[in-house]
Amino acid sequence: MEKHVLPDYASRPGRHIVSLSGGKDSTALAIFLRDKIPQLEYVFCDTHHELPETYEYLDRLEAFLERKIVRLNAQRGFDHWLDVYNGVLPSAQARWCTRKLKIEPFETYVGDDQVWNYIGIRADERRNGYISTKPNITPVYPFKDYGLVLSDIERILAESGIGLPGYYEWRQRSGCYFCFFQRTGEWIGLKERHPDLFEKAKKYESERGGENFYWRQRESLAELERPERIEQIKREHALRLEEERRRRPGRPLIELVGAVLDAEDDERGCDICHL
Repeated sequence: MEKHVLPDYASRPGRHIVSLSGGKDSTALAIFLRDKIPQLEYVFCDTHHELPETYEYLDRLEAFLERKIVRLNAQRGFDHWLDVYNGVLPSAQARWCTRKLKIEPFETYVGDDQVWNYIGIRADERRNGYISTKPNITPVYPFKDYGLVLSDIERILAESGIGLPGYYEWRQRSGCYFCFFQRTGEWIGLKERHPDLFEKAKKYESERGGENFYWRQRESLAELERPERIEQIKREHALRLEEERRRRPGRPLIELVGAVLDAEDDERGCDICHL
């Protein structure tokens, strides 16, 4: 059988860019490629409303890489675009946040240069992430090329000393602290870990969202934070986690928690924010 020949990324003409989200996969990808592509650029699109753990994680990565992470949107974060859209908050049906805070800033940064955009999707995932419509931007999936799966990503992060983002103790996705794709348990985690940010999310919802707008679509944050509702959510979460442990013995906790959170809500997250 012919041996699979792995690509020589660095030899390809053009710019080489890793899009960072502040999550585990794109961080592991940056580490994995650091010595393979000396000319690699690292880019993060900052909404100005990321979790504190995300900013801390990016600082740690920057120190490890010994290379600057370019942070876009210096003057035009979420609140700027909220004003441009006349105070209409984004939702799963109107995701102007993705377009204005992630896609357009990256494409402006790239310009018309030939770019190889490295994306941290693993070999054990069935998705492609965001693929630009610009012909000069070509997506590349090194983890798929090398056949790397979740356990490999955890190993890369552990061996580097960076580990997982701090928010993985209660949340499985990067992105804005008020992201409307958050699962029920993640909203509870935000309230418990960052009550100030939960209150700010409530304020956006009540003051800018209008009568019928809820971040969670089905219920307001004021309804979600009622003690009896929180108790119900935690009880159901614990039961699902125990069921997952019995059904999939020996699986890492991060994988079990992710499965439980997915079962709590069926909203699919934003591929661009959560790579």
